[in-house]
Amino acid sequence: MLLSYLKIAWKVLLRRKFFTFISLFGISFTLMVLLVVAAMFDHLVGAHAPETRLNKMLFVNFMHVRWTSGGNQNSPPSYYLLDKYVRPLKTPEKVAVYSNFHSTPSYVGNNRLDLDLKYTDEVFWQVLDFTFHEGKPFGESEVKSAARVAVINRATARKYFGTDTGVVGRSIEVNQTNYRVQGVVEDVPAMRFSSYADVWVPLTTSPNDLQRVQLNGDYAAIIQVKSEADIPSVQAEFDRMVKRVPLPDPKNMKYMEMHAEPLLASFSRQLMNPFTDYTSDGLTLLFSILSGIALLFMMLPALNLVNINVSRIMERSSEIGVRKAFGATSRTLIGQFLVENIFLTAIGGLLGLLLAYGALQLIGGSQILAYAHFELNWRIFGCALLVTLLFGVLSGVYPAFKMSRLQPVQALKGGSK
Repeated sequence: MLLSYLKIAWKVLLRRKFFTFISLFGISFTLMVLLVVAAMFDHLVGAHAPETRLNKMLFVNFMHVRWTSGGNQNSPPSYYLLDKYVRPLKTPEKVAVYSNFHSTPSYVGNNRLDLDLKYTDEVFWQVLDFTFHEGKPFGESEVKSAARVAVINRATARKYFGTDTGVVGRSIEVNQTNYRVQGVVEDVPAMRFSSYADVWVPLTTSPNDLQRVQLNGDYAAIIQVKSEADIPSVQAEFDRMVKRVPLPDPKNMKYMEMHAEPLLASFSRQLMNPFTDYTSDGLTLLFSILSGIALLFMMLPALNLVNINVSRIMERSSEIGVRKAFGATSRTLIGQFLVENIFLTAIGGLLGLLLAYGALQLIGGSQILAYAHFELNWRIFGCALLVTLLFGVLSGVYPAFKMSRLQPVQALKGGSK
């Protein structure tokens, strides 16, 4: 029966080319936009190299100070705060501390290169899975001795040396300081804020006073746990530690907050901060907003498709009347028209996937976002399939039900009541 429905659906779509074209355009364009947004969101917070073990990672990116005057301050924590209070925690497996990246000048002859520089410790290379094109990361001995060594990405190697091979051991000048290249890694997309940089060097080579006693600074930490089951206990110990941190200005500071959270929760806490006042991670609110936008974006073309389907079905009222006169039940007719609509949306979904792939290739190739590489993985493909089926059912139920209520005599006369 399903095969016969599909054959009928194919003939109907070919016969009513205008309706087919309008419907396919609406479905494919809507799905393309949703897929592009989903791919970019997955690119931002999904498990991709070098952050492949997100299920075992907690991120400490910001601290929040509430002043007695009622004001708030959100900023990255200081190295002192992370080194003195976060590193000594007992429950984590590893704690990596690193700086935020900043653009720094470098010169090749008379040409200036603006390279994003990040200071890291040796644990940074242990918790993240960088792909080394050649060489290796710097270790504990280099960090302790403040060795002038660096890991660079392939793009920087090509820009600075003219090649990305055979550069280990050569010297690169960044921010008026010479470093010996110790390793070359694959380019990390700029949207991966925790791991991204053009050049990584030991923390101890930073010109800043790392031991200055202050809460706010320009650093962050990645906490690696042994297993997902350990995350609650690690977070509990972290929260207890935060309460013990002395306030440097207790008269003016009411309290300080800092959280160790999964990447998405850490991201949403900062994004939703204006609405939650840092009291929650904002995940529920973020998902509600994104779901509402996606639903609204889907409903507009769905309603348009409903109207098109109603018009298309009413044009076939004579066919419906004949089939009802020969004993076709309402259930049979509803099934037929739903299959037709799902078949139509499936074709539109396939076109949407192809359009989304092309759009993502164009966005990635334009390098609007440095080193971005967007892809339609299985998670996104599964979402696309679910959205397509949902789209087909939602836009086909009402027209099919309306069609099935037509009386045979009324349908033969072309009626629509």
